[in-house]
Amino acid sequence: MKQLRHLTPLFLAIFLSSTISIVAQNRTVLAEAERISGDKFGFVVRTPMGAAVYGVKRPSAKVLAAVDSGLTDLFAIGRKNKYKKRLSYSDYTIYIANADRTKNIDGNYSPDIAVDAAQYAGSIYDKGGYIYASGMIVALNPCAFLIAEHTKEFTRISEVVRYEGEHLVLYHNDRQRYSETADHSKGGGHPILN
Repeated sequence: MKQLRHLTPLFLAIFLSSTISIVAQNRTVLAEAERISGDKFGFVVRTPMGAAVYGVKRPSAKVLAAVDSGLTDLFAIGRKNKYKKRLSYSDYTIYIANADRTKNIDGNYSPDIAVDAAQYAGSIYDKGGYIYASGMIVALNPCAFLIAEHTKEFTRISEVVRYEGEHLVLYHNDRQRYSETADHSKGGGHPILN
């Protein structure tokens, strides 16, 4: 019993320092998501399976279910490819930003976010210094990405979640393949994992 009393303060100190580090890390990732999107994420919830979702509005049950569905598909394809790391819902944080457009050039429903053109500058995707993206990685560790808010066609959320998650699963399990597929400006698209 005496030894336990000595371990408790040590355990508490380790737990508190870990918690402070996680909170600071999450604030940094949140700030990056807000910088990229120009939005403030006033709502934070967990999906039924445990993924963190930050939204500009409170995400509906259908949105949360679509996020879980996309992650479920991601984890299944990750396991099929013999990957083991970052295959847990609680590993992921999804930021749902205001859509910068809701229809693509063909007039189809396509909620997307406008992001800096960067390596896509001068390509057919460049819309004057920015491109429209269905999703964007915000942080590699912790696993976080940004998508646009959807009001219908929630299966599209599942697809975007799975596709953005592919980059993160590859980063944590196969750095060479991650490096080869992280930049779509050189061609290639989703799905990456089959």
